[in-house]
Amino acid sequence: MKSNKPIEACIVNVRGQKVILDADLAQLYEVPTKVFNQALKRHANRFPRDFLFELTLKEWSNLRSQFVTSSSNATQHTVDETNAKCMVGGSHGGRRTLPHALTEHGVIMAATLLNSQRAVSMSIFVVRAFIQMREQLAANASILARLAEIDRDLLGHDAALRAIWTKLQPLLAPPLVTPKPKIGFNRQ
Repeated sequence: MKSNKPIEACIVNVRGQKVILDADLAQLYEVPTKVFNQALKRHANRFPRDFLFELTLKEWSNLRSQFVTSSSNATQHTVDETNAKCMVGGSHGGRRTLPHALTEHGVIMAATLLNSQRAVSMSIFVVRAFIQMREQLAANASILARLAEIDRDLLGHDAALRAIWTKLQPLLAPPLVTPKPKIGFNRQ
């Protein structure tokens, strides 16, 4: 049941939000996904749409196509479009419903449902991973803003240097050679 996947790999972007899928979170908490989802259903009033939402069939297909699975773990995937449910076949059973995605706030709320020591410690770990990702994004944004400011300054300096070069050009050119009149008496 333990996950070999780092926590950052579990956080995916869906609908413009960073989320963790129910199966990944259940694996981190070391509980079966079915048990985890039952706890979510029992306490549905704690999870508004901005904390928890079910993926659409298209979103789930897109995410599955991004995940790389080995051929030994591959199972047959079929889609029941009339019920809009994902059915994962194979000899080992599998998902019969579309996965749920939990936002950072949903992960915090899910931590209150499971009272095991593992759930509490993993919840703290997951929340810290979200915070670290947010800080990295903010740091990247400030670096990009500073680079844009430097770029604007350099463009301004380029224009000033071009103006100076244009004004210095006549001074740098060799003087025009004008023939000097001969000294002395000219009979002509």
